[in-house]
Amino acid sequence: MITPIYAAALALVLITLSVRVIVYRRTNRLGLGDHGDKGLLKRMRAQANCAEYAPMGVVLMLLVELQNAPALWLHGIGLLLLIGRIAHGVGFSARPPIMTLRVWGMILTLCSYLLAIACIALLTLVGN
Repeated sequence: MITPIYAAALALVLITLSVRVIVYRRTNRLGLGDHGDKGLLKRMRAQANCAEYAPMGVVLMLLVELQNAPALWLHGIGLLLLIGRIAHGVGFSARPPIMTLRVWGMILTLCSYLLAIACIALLTLVGN
């Protein structure tokens, strides 16, 4: 199976973004909430954005894999999603934010969704 490789890599991206939030909270002695701290809020949103988008991408990829799609298709979906999430996380977390990376990160993420949806449709209509 190929999907678990990308799921694990995306989990590492989420862990990295989570650690950034934890370290910032501890360093600045900030508990629950964002306390109006823009640095914390930015880190929280970078983490949350990954947590919001990565799971659906993995689910869609798994649905494609369960239909016995070619490995190349799966790697295409997985790489788009992984590179998109990394680019978005880096762009969002940079000081100042790098809008080009944020935008391309979302474009790649959404392209992975669309590619997976197209693969699901094709494999469902044509059969395996």
